[in-house]
Amino acid sequence: MVLKKYQNKTGGLNEAGRKFFKRTTGANLKRPVTGKVKPGSKAAKRRASFCARMSGVKGPMKDSKGRPTRKALALRKWRCRKS
Repeated sequence: MVLKKYQNKTGGLNEAGRKFFKRTTGANLKRPVTGKVKPGSKAAKRRASFCARMSGVKGPMKDSKGRPTRKALALRKWRCRKS
């Protein structure tokens, strides 16, 4: 689990979180694809790939208190259909 200071409240990582992962693991994480994209573009393919992978992750969409989980927040942020 990533520290709260690296998490974006609406899902995913904030800029500090992406820098943290670059510093510690060398990962070059990009921002989520959240806006409108041209069908068939590189961004559209990246979104489709993320949605396919993340939708298949096991786990609930809501926690015991009825709040959306990090998985649900990420799917909503990326504008995946079933979120």
